[in-house]
Amino acid sequence: MTPANPTHDHKNLAAAWFEDLRNQICATFETIEDELTGKFADRPAGRFERKAWSRASSPGTDSGGGVMSIMRGRVFEKVGVNISTVHGTFSQELAQTIPGAAADPHFWAAGISLVAHMQNPHVPAVHMNTRHIVTTKAWFGGGADLTPMFPNDQDTSDFHAALRTVCDRHAPNYYRDFKAWCDQYFHLRHRNEPRGVGGIFFDNLDSGDWEADYDFTRDVGLGFLDIYPQLVRRHMNRLWTKDDREHQLIRRGRYVEFNLLYDRGTQFGLKTGGNVEAILMSLPPEVRWP
Repeated sequence: MTPANPTHDHKNLAAAWFEDLRNQICATFETIEDELTGKFADRPAGRFERKAWSRASSPGTDSGGGVMSIMRGRVFEKVGVNISTVHGTFSQELAQTIPGAAADPHFWAAGISLVAHMQNPHVPAVHMNTRHIVTTKAWFGGGADLTPMFPNDQDTSDFHAALRTVCDRHAPNYYRDFKAWCDQYFHLRHRNEPRGVGGIFFDNLDSGDWEADYDFTRDVGLGFLDIYPQLVRRHMNRLWTKDDREHQLIRRGRYVEFNLLYDRGTQFGLKTGGNVEAILMSLPPEVRWP
């Protein structure tokens, strides 16, 4: 067992993994773009465009940055896969809400965040993110959750089974606890309804064994990379109607409402001087309210 407080090498390892996972996801999604044979197959296949950003910095103040990877394609109407590594000082107000920051507001954070909004209404939208945050304490967080426009029992079962397999490799209670946390977290309180069909959500993961927590976080990303492309390929060539599209656009409104009202990542990014364009990458390209 190793101490939970990470060394400089641990930080580099985590940040490098998030970049590696970004590269694997982007390559897989571009391959899917090439495979389309259904509607919009006559359009050019999408490709990711990358844009680096930096925080305003000077010696002794906040610094770091990240890279946005955005694709607008014929399968993925809009998908963003963003990575960042930043460090700085929390505001006094925010420091009181962050583990280990009340006594010392300095922090370091790295992570990956992905949201995919699909052309075909029968392909579920998805969110995945994992992160590592260091104050006087250090922990991992993240998860993955599925938001179908038209719920499909097989998709839901397969998605959860993949996440359960990942969790069960690490601890017998992880899937039970993190599934329940996801159901509680991704809930639109003002509508009293879930955002989607769930997944897993975890935060403040600090078991006392840094390598074990890192390995679990890594496996969450790999588990997502294994199951979600299967769901996309399962439905991306299905026909859809104008009414299906209308339903999709209205359901996307729930995504917007959650991310602007409740999402911790959105609030953390905006309150720590993050890149606004990258933070709001999660919002769909087109949405409608009835």
